[in-house]
Amino acid sequence: MGLDQYAYAVMPHKDNTDTSFVWNSENNPDNYKELNYWRKHPNLHGWMENLYRSKGGTDQFNCRQVRVTFKDLQDLEDNINGKQLPHTEGFFFGSDADEHYRDQDLDFVKQARKAMSQDMEVYYDSWW
Repeated sequence: MGLDQYAYAVMPHKDNTDTSFVWNSENNPDNYKELNYWRKHPNLHGWMENLYRSKGGTDQFNCRQVRVTFKDLQDLEDNINGKQLPHTEGFFFGSDADEHYRDQDLDFVKQARKAMSQDMEVYYDSWW
């Protein structure tokens, strides 16, 4: 067991919100794309949980989605480059992996911006 984390690009849907999206890949695989996968990157998870809370999320942040906007990506990139992801702990989370994932995190930011420029929405999701 452990912290598994995903980022997705999805086509906009009228029922998408800041804290959930509609899985809409049945008829067209272009409606959904996995952008990134992390395994036990607790500080990124903590950053995303803070984002989830700031957007009104109130549930336990497990198997919950949060929409990431262009502004959120800029803030995330600044925090990655400034080594300011929040220290986060959890039983299944592992230890600080910021340096291990730094290049992958920045690549995610780049891929997410590209997906958004193609009118897709970007979400983070996790399971632990």
